[in-house]
Amino acid sequence: MARIMGLCLLVGLSAIGARAQELSALARVDAAASYLRDDGAGIVLRLDLSQPVPYRLRLLADPPRLVADFREIDWAGVDAPALASGDRVVAVQTGPVRPGWSRMVVQMSGPFDIQSAVMRRDDVTGRAVLNLALAPVSMAEFATRVSTPESVLWGLPKAQDLPPPRKRQDGSRPLRVVLDPGHGGIDPGAERDQVREADLMLTFALELQEVLLRAGHEVALTRSDDSFVPLEARISIARAARADVFISLHADIVPEGNASGATIYTLSDSASDEASQKLAERHDRADLLAGVDLKDKDDVVANVLMELARRETAPRADQLADALVEGLRARIGRLHKRPRLTAGFSVLKAPDIPSVLVELGFLSSARDLANLTDPDWRARAAQGIAQGLQAWAISDAAQAGLLRQ
Repeated sequence: MARIMGLCLLVGLSAIGARAQELSALARVDAAASYLRDDGAGIVLRLDLSQPVPYRLRLLADPPRLVADFREIDWAGVDAPALASGDRVVAVQTGPVRPGWSRMVVQMSGPFDIQSAVMRRDDVTGRAVLNLALAPVSMAEFATRVSTPESVLWGLPKAQDLPPPRKRQDGSRPLRVVLDPGHGGIDPGAERDQVREADLMLTFALELQEVLLRAGHEVALTRSDDSFVPLEARISIARAARADVFISLHADIVPEGNASGATIYTLSDSASDEASQKLAERHDRADLLAGVDLKDKDDVVANVLMELARRETAPRADQLADALVEGLRARIGRLHKRPRLTAGFSVLKAPDIPSVLVELGFLSSARDLANLTDPDWRARAAQGIAQGLQAWAISDAAQAGLLRQ
């Protein structure tokens, strides 16, 4: 029955979609008239909207999640976690996920299946209400309802033929740098005192872009607005841009301890310490909870080829990280007590591009928060990264020359 209803949902979108396309404004949520709560043995969602919109529903596993995509809801001013009550909803996230689409992700305490879903429009007011009911099922039955890998990865760029990778930079042309402002859209990253990591890193990335352009480099960004970009898509963007260097920018929160200061990470299967391991898991989990499955599906041959590529790339990434540490230290002085660490960040796994992750600071530190929100400090940090990048480029080009000989 649930499977039949799921098919009906997809078919029924056309009628709702035809009406919604006539309306120019985004649908807005009346939070006071909306809720997500336990009901009997199940979960119910009521979403009160200013107008009907096309939508689609999916179930994902590990952890159990309901993913609802809408075209398109403006979530501004809606405190998504406040919509939820009861014990069966673990977490709720909302926000834009790709141009023209927004998303609600409901993490559930166990396996639930879609029992019914109906969006009705009031002919008098033009408003619409989505009523959704979820019922508990066994893990075996839930597994049959989970989306296929193709739909799980909806939102990633389509596979395309790419030009061969650029030859290793040798100083004869501008360095092409891809900056990756962490998080965005449905994934705000760390938050403290109304400061969102996603916003802060985008601001810094745009400032750093200007500095690098003035230094003669070519620069591309994985995102230029508050949009959600899956981790694997960020790597694809860097490869499509034929990047010489990939720099991911973050400013996280450490719940335990008093960590502060900038840190540069490179990729490693074994993290430098437990804190680094938890940080990498949290970054990847944010992508997972946004409805993207990051399970490794590389085959044996692909893994061997990638490891061969990393034999050249990994030392270059280590040297880049060391140079960035020196550049930042020269411009901003105080760094983390261990400014060079390693962890298994998915966003650093491009085997053919030297990649580093820069934790500019920690929002959990009052000192770092003050620095990160200070334009003068950010300007010095940008100069430090540019200085380190330039030093690395010269050294890396010299090594390329020796390899040719």
